[in-house]
Amino acid sequence: MIEFGFKSFLTLLVVIDPIGLVPVFLALAGSKPSHIQHRIAGKAVLVAGIVVFAFALIGRGLLDSLGISLEALRIAGGILLFRIAMDMVFVQLTRETPEEAAEAGTRQDISVFPLAIPLIAGPGTLASILVLGAEAKGDPVSFGLILLMAALVLALAYFFLRSAARLSKLLGRTGVNVITRVLGILLAALAVQFVTDGLKGLFTI
Repeated sequence: MIEFGFKSFLTLLVVIDPIGLVPVFLALAGSKPSHIQHRIAGKAVLVAGIVVFAFALIGRGLLDSLGISLEALRIAGGILLFRIAMDMVFVQLTRETPEEAAEAGTRQDISVFPLAIPLIAGPGTLASILVLGAEAKGDPVSFGLILLMAALVLALAYFFLRSAARLSKLLGRTGVNVITRVLGILLAALAVQFVTDGLKGLFTI
């Protein structure tokens, strides 16, 4: 149980990458007063949390209705996470298309888009929640542990967003990039494990 909880926490931590959100947040909201930044951070994490928890609750039913097996989800999720990991290792922090970035630049309220979606509750986060939820195998304790770990990571994201200006001065862009690269390597390893477990499951069917 402890191992599964740690796996859930580590998976969501490296996918959401709270520290990697700092330079993006400053680019979008760095010119605003601190109390406005705090409000944006709170709303972004709240919206992302609602999306993540809703997906955790309805995700398995959605898979069943579409006839998608757990093994197929693991492989697809692993491939997607590996793509995100490559971006993290090479410090390509943008998680949105150029069109989305252009639209975000003209918005007054950036908390829902692009901060909550897709920067925090993006495809990688949702895929991870689905895979972890499927691995819980209907055990309410394991499922509750996933939700707890998700809440903890989201709380960390809120802390880092609120402290973005101070962290940027403390770590510098180089420090943020180093941490992001390390998390990217861990995410790549987790992605490979997802694919490996999925392939094993397919071959044993």
